[in-house]
Amino acid sequence: MTRRPRILVINPNSNETVTEGLRQAVRPMSYADGPEIVCETLTEGPYGIETQEHADSVTMPLRRKVEAANDVDAFVIACYSDPGLHVAREGTDRPVFGIAESGVLTALTRADRFGVIAIKTRSIPRHIRYLRQMGLMERFAGERPLEMSVAETASGDKTLDRMIAIARELKEQDGAGAIVMGCAGMARHRKPLEEAIGLPVIDPTQAAVAMAIGAVAVR
Repeated sequence: MTRRPRILVINPNSNETVTEGLRQAVRPMSYADGPEIVCETLTEGPYGIETQEHADSVTMPLRRKVEAANDVDAFVIACYSDPGLHVAREGTDRPVFGIAESGVLTALTRADRFGVIAIKTRSIPRHIRYLRQMGLMERFAGERPLEMSVAETASGDKTLDRMIAIARELKEQDGAGAIVMGCAGMARHRKPLEEAIGLPVIDPTQAAVAMAIGAVAVR
């Protein structure tokens, strides 16, 4: 019997609530003949990746996890900083997708200019450095923060209300035609946010998993 292909989605922080949100986000992407999509938590990671120090701290644990996963056909690093993306790619001959890269590239297929919802102000310089490296600043409308922690975005009662307010600012003041959610912990809010603001809203984990499914299908 042929083994069913497997995609491993790795949450680099140690917050299981975020991982469960990822499972819910990718569940609609599973189908009978498609690859198995497995979401796991990196237990060595910080409770939330909110600084460059946090992002750098999970680089080698992610590399080791990728190297050890011999039964996986594609990987997704489910943190908007794409920590360890390049060093993980060096550790395997299978495709590794970062959700920030995948989310932004998907947004470019939906609108001329995109905006990003960040968790905190201090996350924005890190994200902008990445966009500059990707050469996408001309299509970048702006990024605005929720001023919440990763844990709050995943389970806070008023998170969606705050996200709607910020997304409207990106739309009406910055001219964004699509919104990228800049944290994996926001996953459960994608559909209601899109319905509230009337623009495409990209969950970057869904975007990365969609690319991974495509890569596995044609290998």
